Amino acid sequence: MQKVFKSCDKLDQKCYESYITEDILMEHAAMGMEKYIRTHFAPGNSVLIVAGPGNNGADGITLARLLYHDYEVKLHLPYGIKSLMPKLQLKRANALGIEETEELEDADVIVDALFGAGLNRLLDDLSIQLIHKMNSFKGHKIACDIPTGVAEDGTLMPLAFNADTTLTMGAYKEALYLDESKDVIGKVERINLGMSSQLYEGESDTFVLEPEDMKLPTRDKEATHKGTFGHAAIFTGEKEGAGIIAGTAATRFGAGLTTLVIHEKIMAPPYLMHATTVPDNASALAIGMGLGGHFEEEFLQKYVINSHLPIVLDADALSSMLLLSIIEQRDREIVLTPHPKEFVLLWMILTGEVLKVSEVQAKRFEMVRMFNHKYPHVTLLLKGANTLIMQEENLYINPLGCTKLSKGGSGDVLSGLIVSLLAQGYPAIDAAIHGSLALAIAAQNYQGASYAMLATDLIDEVAKLELC
Repeated sequence: MQKVFKSCDKLDQKCYESYITEDILMEHAAMGMEKYIRTHFAPGNSVLIVAGPGNNGADGITLARLLYHDYEVKLHLPYGIKSLMPKLQLKRANALGIEETEELEDADVIVDALFGAGLNRLLDDLSIQLIHKMNSFKGHKIACDIPTGVAEDGTLMPLAFNADTTLTMGAYKEALYLDESKDVIGKVERINLGMSSQLYEGESDTFVLEPEDMKLPTRDKEATHKGTFGHAAIFTGEKEGAGIIAGTAATRFGAGLTTLVIHEKIMAPPYLMHATTVPDNASALAIGMGLGGHFEEEFLQKYVINSHLPIVLDADALSSMLLLSIIEQRDREIVLTPHPKEFVLLWMILTGEVLKVSEVQAKRFEMVRMFNHKYPHVTLLLKGANTLIMQEENLYINPLGCTKLSKGGSGDVLSGLIVSLLAQGYPAIDAAIHGSLALAIAAQNYQGASYAMLATDLIDEVAKLELC
């Protein structure tokens, strides 16, 4: 995992004062972009660089100098240049013979170096015209630091540069991971600024997860039995398919036993047990998936509220005042897995504050931190294109989700994966992190059409993860 920061301004300033000059930092920023282009595009390809008047534009001008002669470089400066560094870099570029291009034309590579991170105003008419034109081009689109049109807080302006790749400078920024901007940011790669990231970065309590962070359940000892690997009990309500999907996922992910807690007889796969009460040897619970009003309050009070077992609360459980009372239990491993609409409901129950889904989506980081401030012991997993997981002031971003997961049943699989890990003894935060990563990577590995994946296909891919 990698550290994430709200802004890199203080990190840059620390470098200027303690390590290396702004000029050298800029050179390394451009060298990082140069390396990306040389790795993916052969010499002779055309590169259009649209550079703004500030330091982001200076990065683009420096890139033009590094690529010039080996590539067909077209440098466009729509706003001219205003500050010292762009002037210095343009003087160096001009000395090599680089001339400005007056007209925008398509190229094999299009680089947006207009404004970068920190933009906190709407785009002017000229910028809008530029972005419209650049977005219409067919070449591979690269954003320098962050696409123009993505605000400082990550919110999306009415128009933004539609990057295939964003090359962010020095460190990862929260603005890169707000859901609404994911489609214009594209793939994110970090550029090293000429020193170890350990020196450049400071302390952070926010992290972006990577595929290699996933730790799968292991069975590396021979003297074991089914009880060694825990017993997951999953409440199966009105929509019994949700419970069956979760139970199948839990079994696939290593739970030694899985029992569906039922109210009336159902048709369950033979590898899933079912019972009308929670088994005495259960080691973790999951409740909410397809629950409806299937169980009486007295039953839930006895087997869920009064239990000490680790628990996943999902779906219908997140709109139940009774079940949400569990989060007051500070000596219990608890995972909540709402999507934004469910977060609105649970927040209203817990605080009385009425939110809109659009508010939650625009302030996802803020919302998760607000919840954590009230309930730091609870692991909150806010679903989304970039899933946020938080407990005890540490926030983790899973950016690996894909559109294949946008189908009913995916959340039930996630709940099954998490309760399986809880049953096997994982702490709540680890169960949420590794369950979320397993879900996302399994979806990526599915080879069928993006619209075709079923929950059962997803579970099958989970079973293959060790082979990947």
